[in-house]
Amino acid sequence: MDRNEDIGDAMARLTEQDIALYAEQGWIVPDYRVPVDLLAEARARLKAMMAARPDYQDLYPDLLGADIRFIEMAREPGLLEILEQLIGPDIALWTGAVFGKPAGNGKATPWHQDGEYWPIRPLETTTVWVALDESTPANGCLRVISGSHKARRLLPHRERSGELTLFQEVDADAYDNSRAADIVLQPGQVSIHDVYLIHGSEPNRSDQRRAGVTYRYMPARCHFDRDLAARQAAAQTIPDISRRPVYLLRGSAADSATDFDPIPQPAGESTA
Repeated sequence: MDRNEDIGDAMARLTEQDIALYAEQGWIVPDYRVPVDLLAEARARLKAMMAARPDYQDLYPDLLGADIRFIEMAREPGLLEILEQLIGPDIALWTGAVFGKPAGNGKATPWHQDGEYWPIRPLETTTVWVALDESTPANGCLRVISGSHKARRLLPHRERSGELTLFQEVDADAYDNSRAADIVLQPGQVSIHDVYLIHGSEPNRSDQRRAGVTYRYMPARCHFDRDLAARQAAAQTIPDISRRPVYLLRGSAADSATDFDPIPQPAGESTA
């Protein structure tokens, strides 16, 4: 099946009920699948990347820096149509990563909010999580605290040690664990979640890898604050993303303080 044959899923849009559900619970699994050719290419590229960097099996923090061709999946038209319904017509992409979670010893990710780490002001950024493998409770799928985004504020985080992908965790008394939900995905499905949503994942003790790509989008009017990114990296001992490119994928950046980078040409395309 080529991308044209996959057009029905690729051009799916959200219903009014979908948009209301996203506002209520802070996450959604839309009626959309990544076109099969892009999914196959992503899986093949990830295999090569992991072979080259065995130390990045759990987390590959700079996906676009490792292979800019991953931007093609990030700017797939059907996906951007859905994002436009959630964050508006002016859409910027500011980073991507792979959460690999290998079979047998994939690390847990503690409960956290993405906004604890991200240098976006105002803090209006959205994560798209693309399943490259089947993602289930058995292999450590993404878990969320539904509705935890609604206060629109960052909650207290504390240091945590151990075999983890992150070392900051939301205080346990700051959320209702009874609202925890597993996001189960088939390869090619995506979930979308709000920057304030509390989420994490259990370790992978199964015999099946659970790899997913995350893309971070923001309304183009927001500011990717590079000075703030550098300060966060120093204070929190996290990767310094202050010099990463930021790409305007759709719409206008007339009201933004961010310096956007030109979108690289896909392999084989002429710049003429």
